[in-house]
This record gives sequence, C-alpha cells and structure tokens, in this order.
Amino acid sequence: MLPSSQPTREDGTAYEIPETDTGMNILFTGADTRPGDVGRSDVVVLAHITEDRSKVYLTHFPRDLYVDIPGHGKNKINASYAFGGTSLLVETLQNLLGIKIDHVAKTDFDGFKRMTDAVGGVRVYAEEASSRGGIEQGWNDLDGERALIFVRERYELSQGDISRGFRQQAFIKALMLKALSRETVTNPITLAKFVDAATQNLVVDEGLNLNEMRKVALSMTGIRGDDVIFITAPFTGFGTAADGGAIEIVDEAKMDRLGHSMRTDTMETYTDARTTP
Repeated sequence: MLPSSQPTREDGTAYEIPETDTGMNILFTGADTRPGDVGRSDVVVLAHITEDRSKVYLTHFPRDLYVDIPGHGKNKINASYAFGGTSLLVETLQNLLGIKIDHVAKTDFDGFKRMTDAVGGVRVYAEEASSRGGIEQGWNDLDGERALIFVRERYELSQGDISRGFRQQAFIKALMLKALSRETVTNPITLAKFVDAATQNLVVDEGLNLNEMRKVALSMTGIRGDDVIFITAPFTGFGTAADGGAIEIVDEAKMDRLGHSMRTDTMETYTDARTTP
C-alpha cells in the first residue's frame, strides 16, 4: 500500500525529507466501489498529527483536483486509485506535497457505517442542512446509516464535492474523538466492538498493526475538538480537462507551502485553515 519510491518533483528531483521526527502523516481513503468496478477514491483525507500529538490537521483533497499521476500524466487525483490502487494514490500525494506518508487506512462507505455503530453513533457538526437523512445545520447525532448518508451527500450542498469534503472531515473528526473518548476507552465492551469493527473494515499498511494503532491512539487521548483543524487542498479555480471533464486547478504556490508545513511539522504557519465546533 505504501510505495518504495521517495517523493519527487515533476522535474524528477527528489525532495529532502527531514530525518528527525516531524509528526505523522496518515492517509484515510475510501472508495465507493460497485461489483466489477475498481472504483475511484471518493474520500481522500490526509491527517497530519503533530510530533507532540497536540493537534491533528485534516486535509481534504477534492476528487477533481488535476494533478500529475506518476506514469499517467495529468488527471483527476481520484483516477490515481483506479490506475494503480492505494499505492499510486500515495505516490501521487507524496510527489504533490513533497512529504512521506507514514500510514494508510482504507475502507469503503459501509465501513464508515459499521465503525460508527460500533461506538454507539457519533455527534457531528453539519455546516449545511440536507434533506437526505434529515441532516440539520448544526449538531446531529448520527447512527451508522445516517452517517453513511452524511458523508456521501454532495448534490444538495452549496459547493458539491468541496462541501462533501467538509462533511468527510467533520465525520472523521467525530469518529476519532468518540473512539479516543473516556466513554469508549474505559468501556471494555464498546472498545472491543470498535477494535473489532476497525480490524474488519479497515485495510491498513503493514506498519499500522493493532499494536501501532493502540500506541498512536494512547498518544492522542488529550486531543479535543478545537485541536482538530480542517484544510482543503489549495486550488485556484475550476477548469476543463482535454477530455471535457470538469477539474480543479492546483494552486502550486500554496500547495508548496502546505507541503513545507507538513514536511517540517510547522502546520500552525499554514494560514488557510479552519475549525468548526
């Protein structure tokens, strides 16, 4: 799932990756696959956990972001999953940002549903209402079925896939906080259910085994809602690809700054970030 190649620029030169610990990068990805279809990744959220484990930055990459995919030229970022699976998606992101991704956790939308039910549901803040699932603007208590509706919806939202990305960030935040909460970690039954759901519904890289998951989780028990910051991968606007498809054009200057902030664990210096309740 993790490529062996080092992050490189489009001209082939390699990025210098600091050898010291500069935080942890975990890619969360989900594909809405159908029978007989390889699928494209409809969830691409990169979590940067700071070295001191005090903050989590969740960066959403819109699926129509037009990027260089190694061996395939320019295309939408979610096409990298269809071309070469998770490994190529990781390689694409590493080259785009000039960072090393440490771990990958992949699921499908049903996996979101099962993990939500395992912790007894989640409380999510919705920036926009939508009729499907009865989602109201503000706080919503969601079981697995409504959580699935919440993360998939885009047609009723003001910015389509961009707004859906906000929801996916909000859901990952809510599930993470619930899994790390005292309510979960001190209840052996709830904890066992979540661990079981996670191991059954997450495909992870070899390094992210159960012991490593537990180690990371224990190091993050001090995380609170205000410590989770949202970022949307920067783009300058919308365009049209050669095949006529709608695309988002990368803001290269801001993307370089975002990559530098991740690479050096100085995410607090990246100003185009946001928080929600």
